[in-house]
Amino acid sequence: MKEELTAQELHNLAMNIVGKELQENGFEFLGVNSKLKKDPQFVALRDKNLHFVVVRAVSYPKNADVYDPVLMQTMKEHALKFEAKTFYAGVGLGHGSDYAKPVIKGEDYTMVYNGLQEIV
Repeated sequence: MKEELTAQELHNLAMNIVGKELQENGFEFLGVNSKLKKDPQFVALRDKNLHFVVVRAVSYPKNADVYDPVLMQTMKEHALKFEAKTFYAGVGLGHGSDYAKPVIKGEDYTMVYNGLQEIV
């Protein structure tokens, strides 16, 4: 029987995608939180600057680049206390053959990820 990924599994997949990009771009992880609704997911250092990264896994028809402005403003205010920059990383995930369908365990998936968006 085909089994869809759970919300936590989708979140973990999104975090792996974003985490890999952060590593490739020279970020050093100070903290990683993979629990759903626990923000930020990554606290990372690059060029002696602190970065807070909020990761969200998004399914069709939602737009991966659209974030909750209230949440992100709250995160930004929290980050400012630590002189940190705040980023949003939305990862759209869908089935490999049809983005509109859910991701199935053990099958290919499709991804829409446009990188980090700085919250200014």
